[in-house]
Amino acid sequence: MTDSIKKGKRRSFWRELSQYRTLLMMLLPAIVIIFIFAYLPMSGVVLAFKRYRYADGIWGSPWTKGAFDNFRFFFLSGKAWMVTRNTFLYNLAFIAVNTSLAVAFAIILNEMRSKLLRSFTQSVLFLPYFVGWVIVGSIAYNLFNYENGMLNGMIRFFGGEPVNLYGTPGAWPWLILLFNAWKSVGYATVVYLAAVTGIDDHLYEAAEIDGANVFQRIRNVTLPSIRPTMITLVLLDVSKIFRGNFDLFYQLISKNGALYNATDVIDTFVFRALIQSSDTGMAAAAGLYQSVLCFVTIMVVNTAVRRINTDYALF
Repeated sequence: MTDSIKKGKRRSFWRELSQYRTLLMMLLPAIVIIFIFAYLPMSGVVLAFKRYRYADGIWGSPWTKGAFDNFRFFFLSGKAWMVTRNTFLYNLAFIAVNTSLAVAFAIILNEMRSKLLRSFTQSVLFLPYFVGWVIVGSIAYNLFNYENGMLNGMIRFFGGEPVNLYGTPGAWPWLILLFNAWKSVGYATVVYLAAVTGIDDHLYEAAEIDGANVFQRIRNVTLPSIRPTMITLVLLDVSKIFRGNFDLFYQLISKNGALYNATDVIDTFVFRALIQSSDTGMAAAAGLYQSVLCFVTIMVVNTAVRRINTDYALF
């Protein structure tokens, strides 16, 4: 009986494979790209446990004497806790602020009656997404430069004392949050707007018949309807919560040592250490450390979500 069931399943598998062969062939390029650029590089994890030599290559380089020798530089530097904390808190703030703003803008755009105004607003929100972080860094420098920045120019014009923001670490968490939101919220808004526009109009009509105003419709119809999308996107962001946006932090802060304690994340710290010491094994060890933290975080959060509501979990 069991053998016949297994044979039936095998026949069903090959039948479906033949039936959907065209769709599977269309999917094949994406699978190959993901395999080449996402799975093959995972073999480089071995560098975290080797003393890498360029002449010997990855596989020819000798193993470290101790299993965790490459991790010692990162943890004995005295910066491990600081950069880990910064990475986590910055990404947590990015998730909270960007998600809130994206949902708010998506709802506002959906409620706009003028198509022209809606298209213009959406374009203005989405445009910063195409601006590179190098350009954003230049914009920030021209705004906040102590000597020639626009901000200090305005302050001097009105008789005030200029502010040295590039020497004020406490201001940069807010500025980084602002620039990240300015550049990223437009793209997220498009995603949430697609979810909002997909809500059945009959739900809104029923709410109007019951006497619900616009805020009550948003609270009782819109937000519950896009909750699965919100949870899925937040979970995907949580999976990267220990990975800093290198371009964002490096281009805005560059090599300003006065701001490192307030703005350094794992990625920028490891990059500078790699440039100074050329220790590839240490960089690989830090990358593995990040990956393990991200894996543990997404597993814990996904398990908690699954216990609350299985339909909202990623897996």
